[in-house]
Amino acid sequence: MASDTISFARGAPSLDIVDVDGLRDAATRAFTNDPGGTTAYGTSIGYVPLRRWIAEQHGVDETQVLVTNGSMQADAFLFETVVSAGDAVVVEKPTYDRTLLNLRSLGADVRMVSLEQDGIDVDELEQLLARGTVPKLAHIIPNFQNPAGYTLSQDKRVKLLALAAEYGFTIFEDDPYRHIRFSGDDLPTMLEQDTSDTIVYASSFSKTVCPGIRVGYLVGPAALIAKIAKLATNTYISPSMVSQSIVHEFCVSGAIDRSIATVKDALATRVATLDAALQEHLPDARYTPPEGGYFMWVELPEGTDVGALFTAASERGVQFVKGTDFLLEGGGNTLRLAYSGVTADRIEEGVKRLAEAYASVVGAGAPA
Repeated sequence: MASDTISFARGAPSLDIVDVDGLRDAATRAFTNDPGGTTAYGTSIGYVPLRRWIAEQHGVDETQVLVTNGSMQADAFLFETVVSAGDAVVVEKPTYDRTLLNLRSLGADVRMVSLEQDGIDVDELEQLLARGTVPKLAHIIPNFQNPAGYTLSQDKRVKLLALAAEYGFTIFEDDPYRHIRFSGDDLPTMLEQDTSDTIVYASSFSKTVCPGIRVGYLVGPAALIAKIAKLATNTYISPSMVSQSIVHEFCVSGAIDRSIATVKDALATRVATLDAALQEHLPDARYTPPEGGYFMWVELPEGTDVGALFTAASERGVQFVKGTDFLLEGGGNTLRLAYSGVTADRIEEGVKRLAEAYASVVGAGAPA
C-alpha cells in the first residue's frame, strides 16, 4: 500500500475545517461559567442547559429531549426500547451499515425499501404495508442520506407522515446532516410537520462541531423519552457532562453558526472537485452530486467486482467503503465516497488512483 493513503472511507471532517480555537474557548467558558454542572455526574437526560437549548431549537418541551453520548447511542437506546426480536423494521436500501448491524443484533426483521434520488420509494413502502407488513419503526435518513447522499423530497415527507398515521408505525427521522446543506433549498423536518406523534427525531453535533465531542440527542413523545431515560440511567448513569457543557457554550456563543458556514463552504468545493475528477478520470462512474452532507454513492457498470476494486485501490493508497456494506444483498458494483475528510487538493489524486485501480480490475478497456 502507498504510504500516503487518501481515505474516502471515513465520514468525518478534516482538521482544517474544525473550529479548534472556538472549542478551546467554549471549554474555558464551560469550566468558568458552570464548574459544578460541568464536572458532575449529572443525570441520564443530559446537561440541562444544552437540553433546554435543543428543545428551543425544535420548538418542543424539554421533556421531549434526551441528550446522549453521540447519535449512535441515541439510536441504540431507541432500538432497544422499541424493537423486539421478530419485529419488522423498515430501512432504506441502501442504509447506514451500523443501523443494519444494530437492528440485526436485536433480531429485528429488517425490510429494505428501495432508495430513489428523492428518497425512499413510498409506493413500494405502501405496497409492503398493504400486504400486512406493518413495522414498529421506519428508519429514514432524510437529508443527504448515508451512504447515498440523497435527500427526501417534501412530497415524500408528507406521504410518509400520512402512511405512519394510517398504519400506526413510528418514523425514526435520523437527521445529523440537515445543517450541512451547501446548495438547494432547505426542507422542513418531518418532526416539524408531525401532528400525531409519529416521529422520533435524532441528530448529532459530530457534523456541526466535531466528531470527537460525542454528543447527540433524541426528540420524541415525552413518555417514550422518559422510558429511554431509564434505560440510559441503567446503562451509564449519565452521559459526558464535560462534552455537553462545551457544546452548549459553543452553541449559545454563536460559534456553531460560524463552524457550519466553514464546513459548508469547504464541502461545496470538495463536491465540485470530486465531480470534475470523476468525470475526467472515471467516466464509467454513475452518481448524483449531493446538495449537502458528507457522502456520494457511486455505481460502476454491472459486473464490476467492488471487492477486487477495494483491494486494488488499497494497494494504490486509496480507501473507500464497499456498497455491499450498506445492503443485505446485492450492490457488488457500488461504493461510497466520503469527501468530508479529504482536502480539495488531494481529491483529484485520490480519484486518479481509484481510476487506475478500476482499470486494473476491469481490463484495458476501462479509463486510466
